[in-house]
Amino acid sequence: MNAPASSTPQNTPEPRYAQLVQEAAHQLVAHTGPVVILSHVDPDGDALGSCLGLQRALKAVGCSACTYMDVPHYLRFLAEPGEVETRLDEWPENALLAVLDVDNNDLNRVAGADLSRFQGRVVNLDHHGTNLRRADLSLVDPSQAATASIVTDIVDVMLQEAGVAWTAAIATPLLTGLNTDTGSFRFASTTPAVLRCAARLVEHGAQLAWINERLSQNPPRYYLLLREVLESLQFSFGGLLVTARIDQTMLDRAGAQWDDVESYVNTIRSAEGTELATIFKDYGDRVKLSIRSRGRASAQNIAVSLGGGGHFPAAGATVEAPYAEVQPRFEAAVQAELQRCGLL
Repeated sequence: MNAPASSTPQNTPEPRYAQLVQEAAHQLVAHTGPVVILSHVDPDGDALGSCLGLQRALKAVGCSACTYMDVPHYLRFLAEPGEVETRLDEWPENALLAVLDVDNNDLNRVAGADLSRFQGRVVNLDHHGTNLRRADLSLVDPSQAATASIVTDIVDVMLQEAGVAWTAAIATPLLTGLNTDTGSFRFASTTPAVLRCAARLVEHGAQLAWINERLSQNPPRYYLLLREVLESLQFSFGGLLVTARIDQTMLDRAGAQWDDVESYVNTIRSAEGTELATIFKDYGDRVKLSIRSRGRASAQNIAVSLGGGGHFPAAGATVEAPYAEVQPRFEAAVQAELQRCGLL
């Protein structure tokens, strides 16, 4: 069950952060069986980057680890061929599960394996403020800009204690996660601590320019679908809200796929005068919303009211209902939030 909506970002630092970093590092390395690494549905740069960074570090210190994820097209440059498996069909004996970048209040958001068949220990590394910390070991720090920064600290401990050096291969996906979750270091979450973490990763060999260049490359279908997105654009609440809707018919016309959709919410977020931007992924029987805020209204509050979660500036929800039912519920939640923060 999700935590109730709040009027302020849930970004309180974890007071036992340093201790939990040590505990997480020790539990992961000391485990004698395989470490299964999972993240959320529709993975983003922080999800894949955190998983890959942890997996490569565990292997560097002699542990067995594998990530299971359906990697979206725009992130496939990060993983080596065969490095990430799409799905785990049978749980290996004596497995430890590491769930990264997922609010563990909603196990339906974990992708890559059937969790109902898993009986072992769970380590949850996350930075979502709505996380209720239900894992065997929960390292959840909502003050962190990305799960990748938490994993960076854990990897530091693992490598130092094993006497193993950082490599560019470990640092690169972690910098990608930090980069993407801060909007290429443009969002308000880009604190001095974030920049120091990024600098450490660059010192370890991660190449920020190369990451940005790869992330900026889009296939031709991206632009054909962008035309569809812009044609669906709507402004409401006096221009404070901008929305766009995408369905399968639009994807078919553009020759695109659902994982091509993820970046469009940041594109429409740039509309002058808006406070909130939302993309509706209309699957017919359900709708997935990606919500972004410029900082005065809480995307998190809106998402939580619809059964989702996330952060103050970026959140999402999946509603099991057709778009015609979801859209008025969403607008009511937006109106309530805009009134709460004095914008209406």
